[in-house]
Amino acid sequence: MTVSRKIGIAALALVASTSAQALEKVSFGTNWVAQAEHGGYYQALADGTYEACGLEVEIKPGGPQANNRILLPAGKIDFLMGGNMLQAFSAVEQGIPTVVVAGHFQKEPQILMTHPGEGLDTWDSLKGIKLLLGKGGLNSFYQWMKAEFGFTDEQVRPYTYNSAPFLADKQIAQQGYVTSEPYAIETEGGFTPNIFLIADYGYDTYSTTVETRADLIETKPEVVKCFVDGSAIGWVNFLYGDNSKALEMIKKDNPGMSDGQLAFSIEKLKEYGIVDSGDTLTMGIGAMTDERQKSFFDKMVKAGVVKPDVDYTKSYTLDFVNAGVGVDLKKKLTGN
Repeated sequence: MTVSRKIGIAALALVASTSAQALEKVSFGTNWVAQAEHGGYYQALADGTYEACGLEVEIKPGGPQANNRILLPAGKIDFLMGGNMLQAFSAVEQGIPTVVVAGHFQKEPQILMTHPGEGLDTWDSLKGIKLLLGKGGLNSFYQWMKAEFGFTDEQVRPYTYNSAPFLADKQIAQQGYVTSEPYAIETEGGFTPNIFLIADYGYDTYSTTVETRADLIETKPEVVKCFVDGSAIGWVNFLYGDNSKALEMIKKDNPGMSDGQLAFSIEKLKEYGIVDSGDTLTMGIGAMTDERQKSFFDKMVKAGVVKPDVDYTKSYTLDFVNAGVGVDLKKKLTGN
């Protein structure tokens, strides 16, 4: 029996029996402390969307003292918020039995930003200046920038997640996330930086993925389907509906999160189509395609980030996405 067929039969059974038995308890580990970038999951929890299809979901925030990635293959959590597909490719290479089942960010939110009015207003203008990059960025997207566009190692300066050097030097660029660092620059520096979203220049990985174990897909596909569909609906409601309860849950889990930062992050998620753009408009939030996966894999091989013999097709499955979940709900909420 195919996985898709099993999903259909099992999902019906789960829905039919939800009222007669206890909810299935599952845990979801995020990749950082609670923030707007996790909003769809908190929304699905706050709205009872997960519960409606039979799940009792516990969100376990990540952070500097947590390592949820290790807990997933160990069976300590059931779902994991991944970064991008590079982690999934690495899992295949290392023989770790985890699989990406949804891509909730259609665009990697990684950016470079520059000062306005300094002649650094185009992608090409970045090639001759210093770039503040963290080690992770240097070993991933910057290798692609070098291979694809001719950026050089000589341009790189270490980024210590302190924006003071960027604020002090108007002829330097800094990495960041479109939902975060620009807000810090606006509030601390008093100006709006130029933003270069690397996804818009061809870095076409899915980001904020949902990963689970291969054995959970095999033994409880209805649980995976419920979590993926519930999360998609959660994201639609978070972006286009009343998200007040989700925001309160986020602030409860992360008391240091400000209303200003939350509002800014949601605005940028929408403005740049991070969650909802391209394929998701018809296939539903979380959509993935084989073509996109191959495109990104090929780019990473060319850049020397991933070995060419890695079987990247084992890193993900399309069995739980692309069914248009949430598309009609969005139309109802937005009128479009």
